[in-house]
Amino acid sequence: MRSIFTTIGQLIFTFLLYFFVILIMGLALAPALLFFYSIWMQTINLTVTIRMILLGCALAAAFFIYGMCLMAIVGLLRLLFKLNLKEGEYHIASAGAAKWAFINALFLLVATTFMDFILLTPLANLFYRLMGAKLGKNVQINSKFCADISLLEIGDESVIGGHATVICHSFERNRLILKKVKIGKKVVVGLNSVILPGCEIGDGALIAAGSVLGKNTKVEPRSVYCGVPAESSRERKERYAE
Repeated sequence: MRSIFTTIGQLIFTFLLYFFVILIMGLALAPALLFFYSIWMQTINLTVTIRMILLGCALAAAFFIYGMCLMAIVGLLRLLFKLNLKEGEYHIASAGAAKWAFINALFLLVATTFMDFILLTPLANLFYRLMGAKLGKNVQINSKFCADISLLEIGDESVIGGHATVICHSFERNRLILKKVKIGKKVVVGLNSVILPGCEIGDGALIAAGSVLGKNTKVEPRSVYCGVPAESSRERKERYAE
């Protein structure tokens, strides 16, 4: 019986998330649709070929208008309602876990529909900051596979490589555990690497492509970590020397 009520509660929460997603996407689409409609009306007397070219360009521009509006709306919602995550443990059915799911749903909405077009641009950094991340100067972000953004800290001139995953949460024994990830200055997080919650990466370190940093790993400054699970080059040499 308890499992039935849990399932019903999850369904209700899911449909509430869908409702908010529809509302947010609708608000972001409205300016884009108004722009496209204005071009539609202004080109009504043109030849079919010219009109189709202009409408095609207008439709493409409308997509970017939607994306910019979506980022602004999602960032504004986070700021207005102070949707920041806090480190700690939360029961899976708690308000803290529901808040975590809602915040990540907002981020995923942008990541899924628009973020590919802003990676490695200042717009990506702007959106990460809007979502609560603490970024230094000249940070380069080439991945949309991050979560729990308000628990993420990245120092000056660091690089997050393509498709790298950085998450600040884990699920253990029916509990959601949130813990910060701190990335120092001039760090390179390589292609397809995975950084798990609680990791602290020292200045100048390199996380090689495809590496996995386990929970709570402390990476020394200027060290090189590689492998699954990731080890420093010194640890790897010592292990093979035994």
